[in-house]
Amino acid sequence: MSPSLPILKAREIIRVLKQLGFMTVRQRGSHMFFEHPDGRTTLVPIHGSEDIGRGLLRRILHEIHVTPEEFAKYL
Repeated sequence: MSPSLPILKAREIIRVLKQLGFMTVRQRGSHMFFEHPDGRTTLVPIHGSEDIGRGLLRRILHEIHVTPEEFAKYL
């Protein structure tokens, strides 16, 4: 059974992405685009202090091909 995804701040997700080897490619307005050297990409909204919901976090994890369990190791 997979653990329930947490509700996180954008900065927490960005920290984990960087630990996983993703680099900020560009920022346009309140969205940051990340790319991994192997070609995986994702977009993270950074709307101030707002939380990133479970659904969006699930979509980000799907885009970067990381399981919730693997992601949780970096929190």
